[in-house]
Amino acid sequence: METQNVTLSLPKELLRQAKHLAIEQGTSLSGLLAQLLKEATKSKDEYVEAREHHLAVLNNLDLGTEGKAGWTRGDLHVRQPGQTVC
Repeated sequence: METQNVTLSLPKELLRQAKHLAIEQGTSLSGLLAQLLKEATKSKDEYVEAREHHLAVLNNLDLGTEGKAGWTRGDLHVRQPGQTVC
C-alpha cells in the first residue's frame, strides 16, 4: 500500500498519551493512527451500506393499504363514553 506523509497539530498531552498507547499496542504512532482511521472509515461505510439496505426493504414493504390509511385521525382518537384522558 502506498503511503503519504501528513502533518498534524495535536495538543501535547494528547500526543504523549497517544504515543504511550501505541507503545502498549506494539506499534508506531503512525500505525496506531492508520488503524484508528481505517476502523472509523470502515464503520461509516458499513453504516451507509446498512442504511441503504434497510431503506430498500422499507420501499418494497407492502402493508396491503396501497399507500392509503383506512382510518382517519378522528377514528384513532374516538373516546368511549365516560373515558377520561390521563
